Amino acid sequence: MTIPLPLAGMRILSVERHAAGPYGSMALAQLGAEVIKIEPPQGGDTARATGPFFLGQDDSLFFQTFNLNKRSFTLDLKAPEARDILHRLVATADAVTNNCRGDQPAKLGLEYAALAPANAKIVCVHASAYGRGNERESWPGYDYLMQAEAGFLSLTGEPDAPPTRFGLSMVDYMTGQMLATTTLAGIIGARATGIGRDYDLCLLDTALHQTSYPATWHLNEGYETGRAPRSAHPTVTPSQLFRTADGWIFVMAQLPKFWTRLVQAIGAPGLSTDPRFTTIPDRLRNRQALVAILDDIFVTQPTRHWVDLLGGICPVSAVHNMEQAFSDPFILSRGMVQTIPNEKHPEIKVLASPILVDGLRLAANPSPRLGGDTSALLAEIGFSEMEIARFTEIGVV
Repeated sequence: MTIPLPLAGMRILSVERHAAGPYGSMALAQLGAEVIKIEPPQGGDTARATGPFFLGQDDSLFFQTFNLNKRSFTLDLKAPEARDILHRLVATADAVTNNCRGDQPAKLGLEYAALAPANAKIVCVHASAYGRGNERESWPGYDYLMQAEAGFLSLTGEPDAPPTRFGLSMVDYMTGQMLATTTLAGIIGARATGIGRDYDLCLLDTALHQTSYPATWHLNEGYETGRAPRSAHPTVTPSQLFRTADGWIFVMAQLPKFWTRLVQAIGAPGLSTDPRFTTIPDRLRNRQALVAILDDIFVTQPTRHWVDLLGGICPVSAVHNMEQAFSDPFILSRGMVQTIPNEKHPEIKVLASPILVDGLRLAANPSPRLGGDTSALLAEIGFSEMEIARFTEIGVV
């Protein structure tokens, strides 16, 4: 059965590369929007050449990760002939998104002022590293730099270790999700008013926004959230890693009821009446003593024992590597891995959208071949076969 998708009929042009922009536009594409990925004719998105695992020329597993369900249109935006082509496309679209450096949208004609003559309702979403119209707009920037500058590294890892980044580029992905949300909000607004506008977001602002309550604590009370051993919560304990007989578990007794259930389940009910551990502040003050007691208990049994014992009673999880995560029966049952065909590979496995519609996973279609939709789209917006051949000959598309 085909799921009726909520964004069907919406057309989004995306001047994007690598991760943040493509991650956000892919979310829209999987919800039914027609996302037209505008790429340079020579090489396309840099993600196509990002290894170490390639799928022939101009394709890679990295590229497939971020570009499912899209179309590819090649266009040299710096060529004189590109303006008319872009504007004809914009006339058919709801939004133009980009994750260019902050000084590039003006140079490439991607701002609302430049595109409004072609379509007054066009929504222009700019997702740069440091924003537009400031002293850093021309700076290149990446996720890890944002984690460093916004304070993430000071909050991550063991107390005596060097500053530590996240294992994944979460600032890129959060910026992508904000791009998707902003694009939808902009389109709703433009449909109501008949007028589009520019919307801006950047990696650094997204990273700062994600500092959340530690930032609020600091700004209002001057409190500095530090690093606690074994990835422990800054103010609640036990909420951290514990070693088991064969690995690690993460236990999170965040609420009083979970603390009571935990000590009952592990056969240590006396801990709940021990005056050192009666309240959350008591347990935090005596964290070291409490962790030592729990260490002696958790190390006696393997991880599976504790997950089976505590699951559904107190928040608990095994600590997996990738192989363990994607062979876990429950994770497999979620349907988060889908298989798609590829010209250079019998099939490749990709992550499904985390969104369910009527209880069903959204479809995953292969990422597009470089320029695979260019000729069809040029014909759609009124160019003749002769004009298309000329554009190809001179390298505009």
